[in-house]
Amino acid sequence: MSIRAELIDQDPSDGKAGRPLPRDFIWGVSTSSYQIEGAVTADGRGASVWDTFCRKPGQIANGDTGDVACDHYHRFAEDIALMRRLGVQAYRFSVAWPRVLPQGSGPPNEAGLAFYDRLIDGLLEAGIQPWLCLYHWDLPQALQDRGGWEVREIARWFGDYARLVARRYGDRVKHFATFNEPSVFTLFGYGFAWHPPGLTDRAALHRAIHHVNLAHGAGVDAIRAVVPRAKIAAIHNVQPSRPVGTTPEDAAAARLLDAYWNQAFPEPQLLGRYPAELAPLMEAVVRPGDFERIQRPVDWFGVNHYSPIYARADAKAPLGFAWADAPPEAPRSPIGWQLDPAAFRDVLLELHRRYRLPIYVTENGTGAVEAPNDAGEIHDRERIEYLKAYGEALREAVAAGADVRGYFVWSLLDNFEWGAGYANRFGLVYVDFATQRRIPKASAHWYARMIHAQAMEGVQ
Repeated sequence: MSIRAELIDQDPSDGKAGRPLPRDFIWGVSTSSYQIEGAVTADGRGASVWDTFCRKPGQIANGDTGDVACDHYHRFAEDIALMRRLGVQAYRFSVAWPRVLPQGSGPPNEAGLAFYDRLIDGLLEAGIQPWLCLYHWDLPQALQDRGGWEVREIARWFGDYARLVARRYGDRVKHFATFNEPSVFTLFGYGFAWHPPGLTDRAALHRAIHHVNLAHGAGVDAIRAVVPRAKIAAIHNVQPSRPVGTTPEDAAAARLLDAYWNQAFPEPQLLGRYPAELAPLMEAVVRPGDFERIQRPVDWFGVNHYSPIYARADAKAPLGFAWADAPPEAPRSPIGWQLDPAAFRDVLLELHRRYRLPIYVTENGTGAVEAPNDAGEIHDRERIEYLKAYGEALREAVAAGADVRGYFVWSLLDNFEWGAGYANRFGLVYVDFATQRRIPKASAHWYARMIHAQAMEGVQ
């Protein structure tokens, strides 16, 4: 019996495929460099803004850092074997900019580049497509020291970085993403001070948004020049923004959060304009010709989705609104995020209608606080139910006409979950961070069975 068949056969839960999906639908898993790699000083890697931020007292739960994380840098072969057991067709990962360019620009680090060679080659040998994301939040600290996303020159730095990566891996990697969730690292980093660089500065936020958009355009052009047939996109988190109250002020707050969270990046990148709520605020940073530089042709739309988000009016807040919790009666995941599969379905349909690009769900999943039972097993039934419900919502969207072509679970492994540290676990695979032992959870067995059922349905 193969190790994949063993994983499928041991799973007692239902793995029926459900509503039909396209025959070439892609099933995958996602991770990011800072959250799993560790080895933050190994082989010439430079510091990232997250290395710095984690050392500021009170920023991360339990004082956790990504110094070791899942030690994926040394254990990637084991993690590829786990993916092969799952039967996934694709793996979305990110390159750590400071690992390949320790100063953010200038001479590349051959040891860092060679690590991703080994990872990509291992994936291909296992029959898994590598989907490469250039930026998942770990800006080189050296570039932050030069102004980071607040300076316009960073678009050129990012373009040079994209060109380096495309030249090195474009013979084997065909799917590239420029950015993952730019609205998160800009809004949380410059508006709420929850992420690096830890600011609450409205003008700085607007500079960062615009310069990330310019960098996206530069990155698309750099990749396209080196890998003409590459499939390129950006990955956006899209979640309905709702007012927590019934006042006109709360409704306006939700519209503004929607503009920052859901529209500040796909609108200029795909439609050549900022949303109406932001356009007047962005005038100070937009120069003639900028939208032509930003709106470059792309091939697909990457969407990350977890739950609706909420806002309330707050005149004293730097942005005029505050983040709010979902209503107390809303169904919630074990870590308190709202459960609303219908919102996921509706998001997919709206993205299809608005942007007319093939859609890949590049993150979807749920977190929990988990530990093995006495038998060493993790029966994460709530995650299985989440994946079933959201999977059915995806199928409903496809049945209604949405062009959705792939789905990647967040995440393969329990990992460093930013401000929550290691308290929240999103993985299909449990990681004992003291020993680095990997244990597939019940959800991993379910996902393998579901992929297998989908494959069997496709050949009938």
